[in-house]
This record gives sequence, C-alpha cells and structure tokens, in this order.
Amino acid sequence: MRRIRKALIGILICGVIGTAAGPIAADERPKPVSNDTALSDAICPIVYPLDESPGERGFHYLFYGNGFFINEQGYLLTAAHVLSQLTDVQPYIVLRLPMAPPALLKTTVVAVDQDHDVALLRATPNPFQGKYQVRFLPLAVARPAATQAVLAAALRPSRLKDPHTYDAFLEDRPAGEVLEYEFSELDKGRADTELLLFSHGVLLGDSGAPLVSAETQAVVGLVEGRWLRADAAAMATVVAHSASGVAAAVPIHYAIPVLLGNGVAWHEAADARIVHAPDPAESPSGAPVPLSLVSAPYPSQGLEGGEVVLDAQLDDQSKIGDVKVFAGDPPFLDKVLSAIHSWTFRPTRSNEAAHRRMGILFQFARPGGLAAKSALRHYEMPRDDAADRPALPMVTKEPEALAVSNADASVIVSVHIDAQGMAGAMEVLQDPDSLAPVVTASIREWQFSPAKRKGTNCDSTMMVVIIPRHHATAIQVRGAGQTIDMDQ
Repeated sequence: MRRIRKALIGILICGVIGTAAGPIAADERPKPVSNDTALSDAICPIVYPLDESPGERGFHYLFYGNGFFINEQGYLLTAAHVLSQLTDVQPYIVLRLPMAPPALLKTTVVAVDQDHDVALLRATPNPFQGKYQVRFLPLAVARPAATQAVLAAALRPSRLKDPHTYDAFLEDRPAGEVLEYEFSELDKGRADTELLLFSHGVLLGDSGAPLVSAETQAVVGLVEGRWLRADAAAMATVVAHSASGVAAAVPIHYAIPVLLGNGVAWHEAADARIVHAPDPAESPSGAPVPLSLVSAPYPSQGLEGGEVVLDAQLDDQSKIGDVKVFAGDPPFLDKVLSAIHSWTFRPTRSNEAAHRRMGILFQFARPGGLAAKSALRHYEMPRDDAADRPALPMVTKEPEALAVSNADASVIVSVHIDAQGMAGAMEVLQDPDSLAPVVTASIREWQFSPAKRKGTNCDSTMMVVIIPRHHATAIQVRGAGQTIDMDQ
C-alpha cells in the first residue's frame, strides 16, 4: 500500500449503526439524543488516512479530534483547528454498518470561522436518509451558569499510536461543572473569544467534541483544549475546584452566526424545535429579539473606564450589519466592535422590522474610587436630519454599586424606549452576579433622545451591556507562552 504523503484525505469516523431514517416530515422529525447510545451516534472522531486503500485493519490514519451532527441534513460542527491539516483535500466520514466493513461518505467544509475556532461541515449524500442510524444534538444558545453540570463526549481510537479504521473506538465522557468565563485570543491578532472553563481535564483528540449539559445533553460548547493559564496566581482559585484539571470550550454562541450566514437550520435545546436561517418573507414581525449575545473584555489599557454607543442595523442574516459610531474611542471601541459582530437575533418576518436601527451601549465601569469622580456622562443631541435612527443616550450614569462590587461578569439588558425617549420595559438577558436590580435602576435615571423612523419619533430597543472592572484581561493562546493545549 502506497502512503499518501503530499495530500492526506481527512476522514470523520462516526459511530452510527442501524436502520434508515427517511425523508423528514414536519410531524415526524428524528428525535435529538436522549440517552447515552444516541449521544455516541452523534459524535465523530476526525482523522487523516495514510493509505490509498484499506488493509486488513482498514485505513491507517492520524487522529486529530472530534465533530458532531447538528441536524438531519447531515451538517456537523467541529473546532476549526482540528481541520488545520486539511489543504485543498476532500474530507470523508466512515459509517459503520452491521455485518459489513465501514463505508466512506464524502463531506465538504461549508464554512470556517478562524477567529473563534468554529468549522461547519456537511456529509453528502445525507446519512440521515441512508442505511445508517444517525442522531443530531440540539444546541443550547443560553449561557450555562457557574456550577452547571456538563460533560465532554468524544470518541477516540483504541490504538492511538497505530490507529486503523477497523479498530474499536473508546468513548470519553469527562464530567465536570462550569467554573467561569474568560476572554482570550485563540491566535495572535485574532478577535477575542469568551471561553467557557469547566472542571475536568481533556484527553488527546477531545478537541472539537461537544460539551453538553449533563441534564439535557444539549450542546453548550465545542471543546477547545486543556486550560493552562500563564498567570498561576490567577488560576489558583479555579484549580482548587478541579483536582483533575481545567478545560476550555468555545461557547455555542460563536457557531450560531456561522449557521445563520450559511442558511443552516438547527434544533433548540428546549423542545428540539427547528430554528431556521432568516427568511424575511416568513419570519415573525416585531422588535429584534436577541438569540445569542456576548459581552466584551475589559481592555487592559482602559484604566479609567469608558463608554461606547453605536447606531446599528440588522442584516438579512439577523446579525449586526451597518454600524455607525455615535460615541466611543479605542481601546474600548475595538473590543465592542469585535464582540457585536458575533451577535445574532431571531429572524423577523418583515424587511422593515429586520432593518430597523438599534442602539447599543457598552459601559465599562470605572474601578474603585474613580467611579465617584464622574458618575455621569453627557452626550450632544444627535442631528435631526436622519430619517431613521435608534434611540440614543443624552445622559448616562454608572451604577454606584459597581464601584465597590467584586463582580466579574457583565450584565446585558434589552431596554424599550418609547417615542418620548423614556426607558420602559427591560429584559435582563445576562446577570450571573445578580447585579440586574442596581443596573436597571441606574438605567431608569438615564436620558434619551427618541428613535426616528421615516422622520417621525417612535419607540425602539436599545441593548445595554454593563461591564465591571474584570480581575483578568484577555490573554493570548496558541502563541508563545501557550495557555491552551489544543490536542491534549
């Protein structure tokens, strides 16, 4: 057998057996995983074969990581770095059949987000309509809270030093709990990614595997690797809660823009209902409804706090599109612009609703005694020649409690502002440290200029993100002084 040296063929090995799943009708969709066997059927180790044809033990290959099915159309998610060895070559999956050797099935790389380490693939022809029993995993876009039980489900070959496709696979299911969230650059010069840290070590090849809720088995993240903070003192508290180590995962938040941008549907965790990519002709009308939002890291240079105010519009994929800067300067502005471009909203039915302007305000709270020196910020009245614009702040105030709080996590609030510029109903979207009461009370003291639509005052929605002075700033991984070991 001749070794392939210049171009290796990527293969995903999926543990799938059984009968066919036919075309999917609305009332007979395949069920998401609900037990251990089904979870195994959804995960896929990723390898590179070294032979052009199989021998007695099948294809000889190199093993790099895992992926998992997300819907009945044969789409899979994995970590982009798992595919880093692929260069203009065709990936495949191997489906195991009862009483027959494994069968190869072609897959294509649909999209890759290198900044946040997410890759989308598709198996063709669709294995859900073939002879194989396959399952998909629902996605949980809600941010899991600290102490929530999670597990990382991954398959790995029984012979890591000399693996072949006919060999048995072992399954790793390291269980642990969510510890905290940390912003990091996954590569030097890349955008910041908010990583989910959980209390368990990961093994060789777990990268790209789904991190799932232990209760619902819905995916909350993609395993990134072992967490090795350069700052040992800052890591001590986290390690104290995890004798077996600490691992990092990319929250499923960062996969949602990839799915929306490529028109790929998925299943939500609550009842496995399908969430489709946006269709302006069929989506519900109304104000933008957040689907998945993330905060921004507190920049190390921003010692005295700051504020960024944006006038933004949703694009046809229900993501942040056209952005105008109303207020804000580096280093805060750069961090905010990077964060909001991963935001997604539920699709809306009408083009008018989908393309409304929306105000976004990020407030980076001043640390300690600095907050008392200038709790108020004043803005100039926006120009009245704009036919369409969102509500914008005229006066803002930092929550006084943040000056003495030890809170680390951000608060995200959706604020309804009426045609008179008054803050009305508020929906708290993120509040891990229970700061919402003081934040919403502070927002009610703010003053706004109302939104305009076709030159007339109207009500609108503003997204407000309050960021306390975090105990740690964003750090680099994968470069010199690595803090994540991707393949261990």
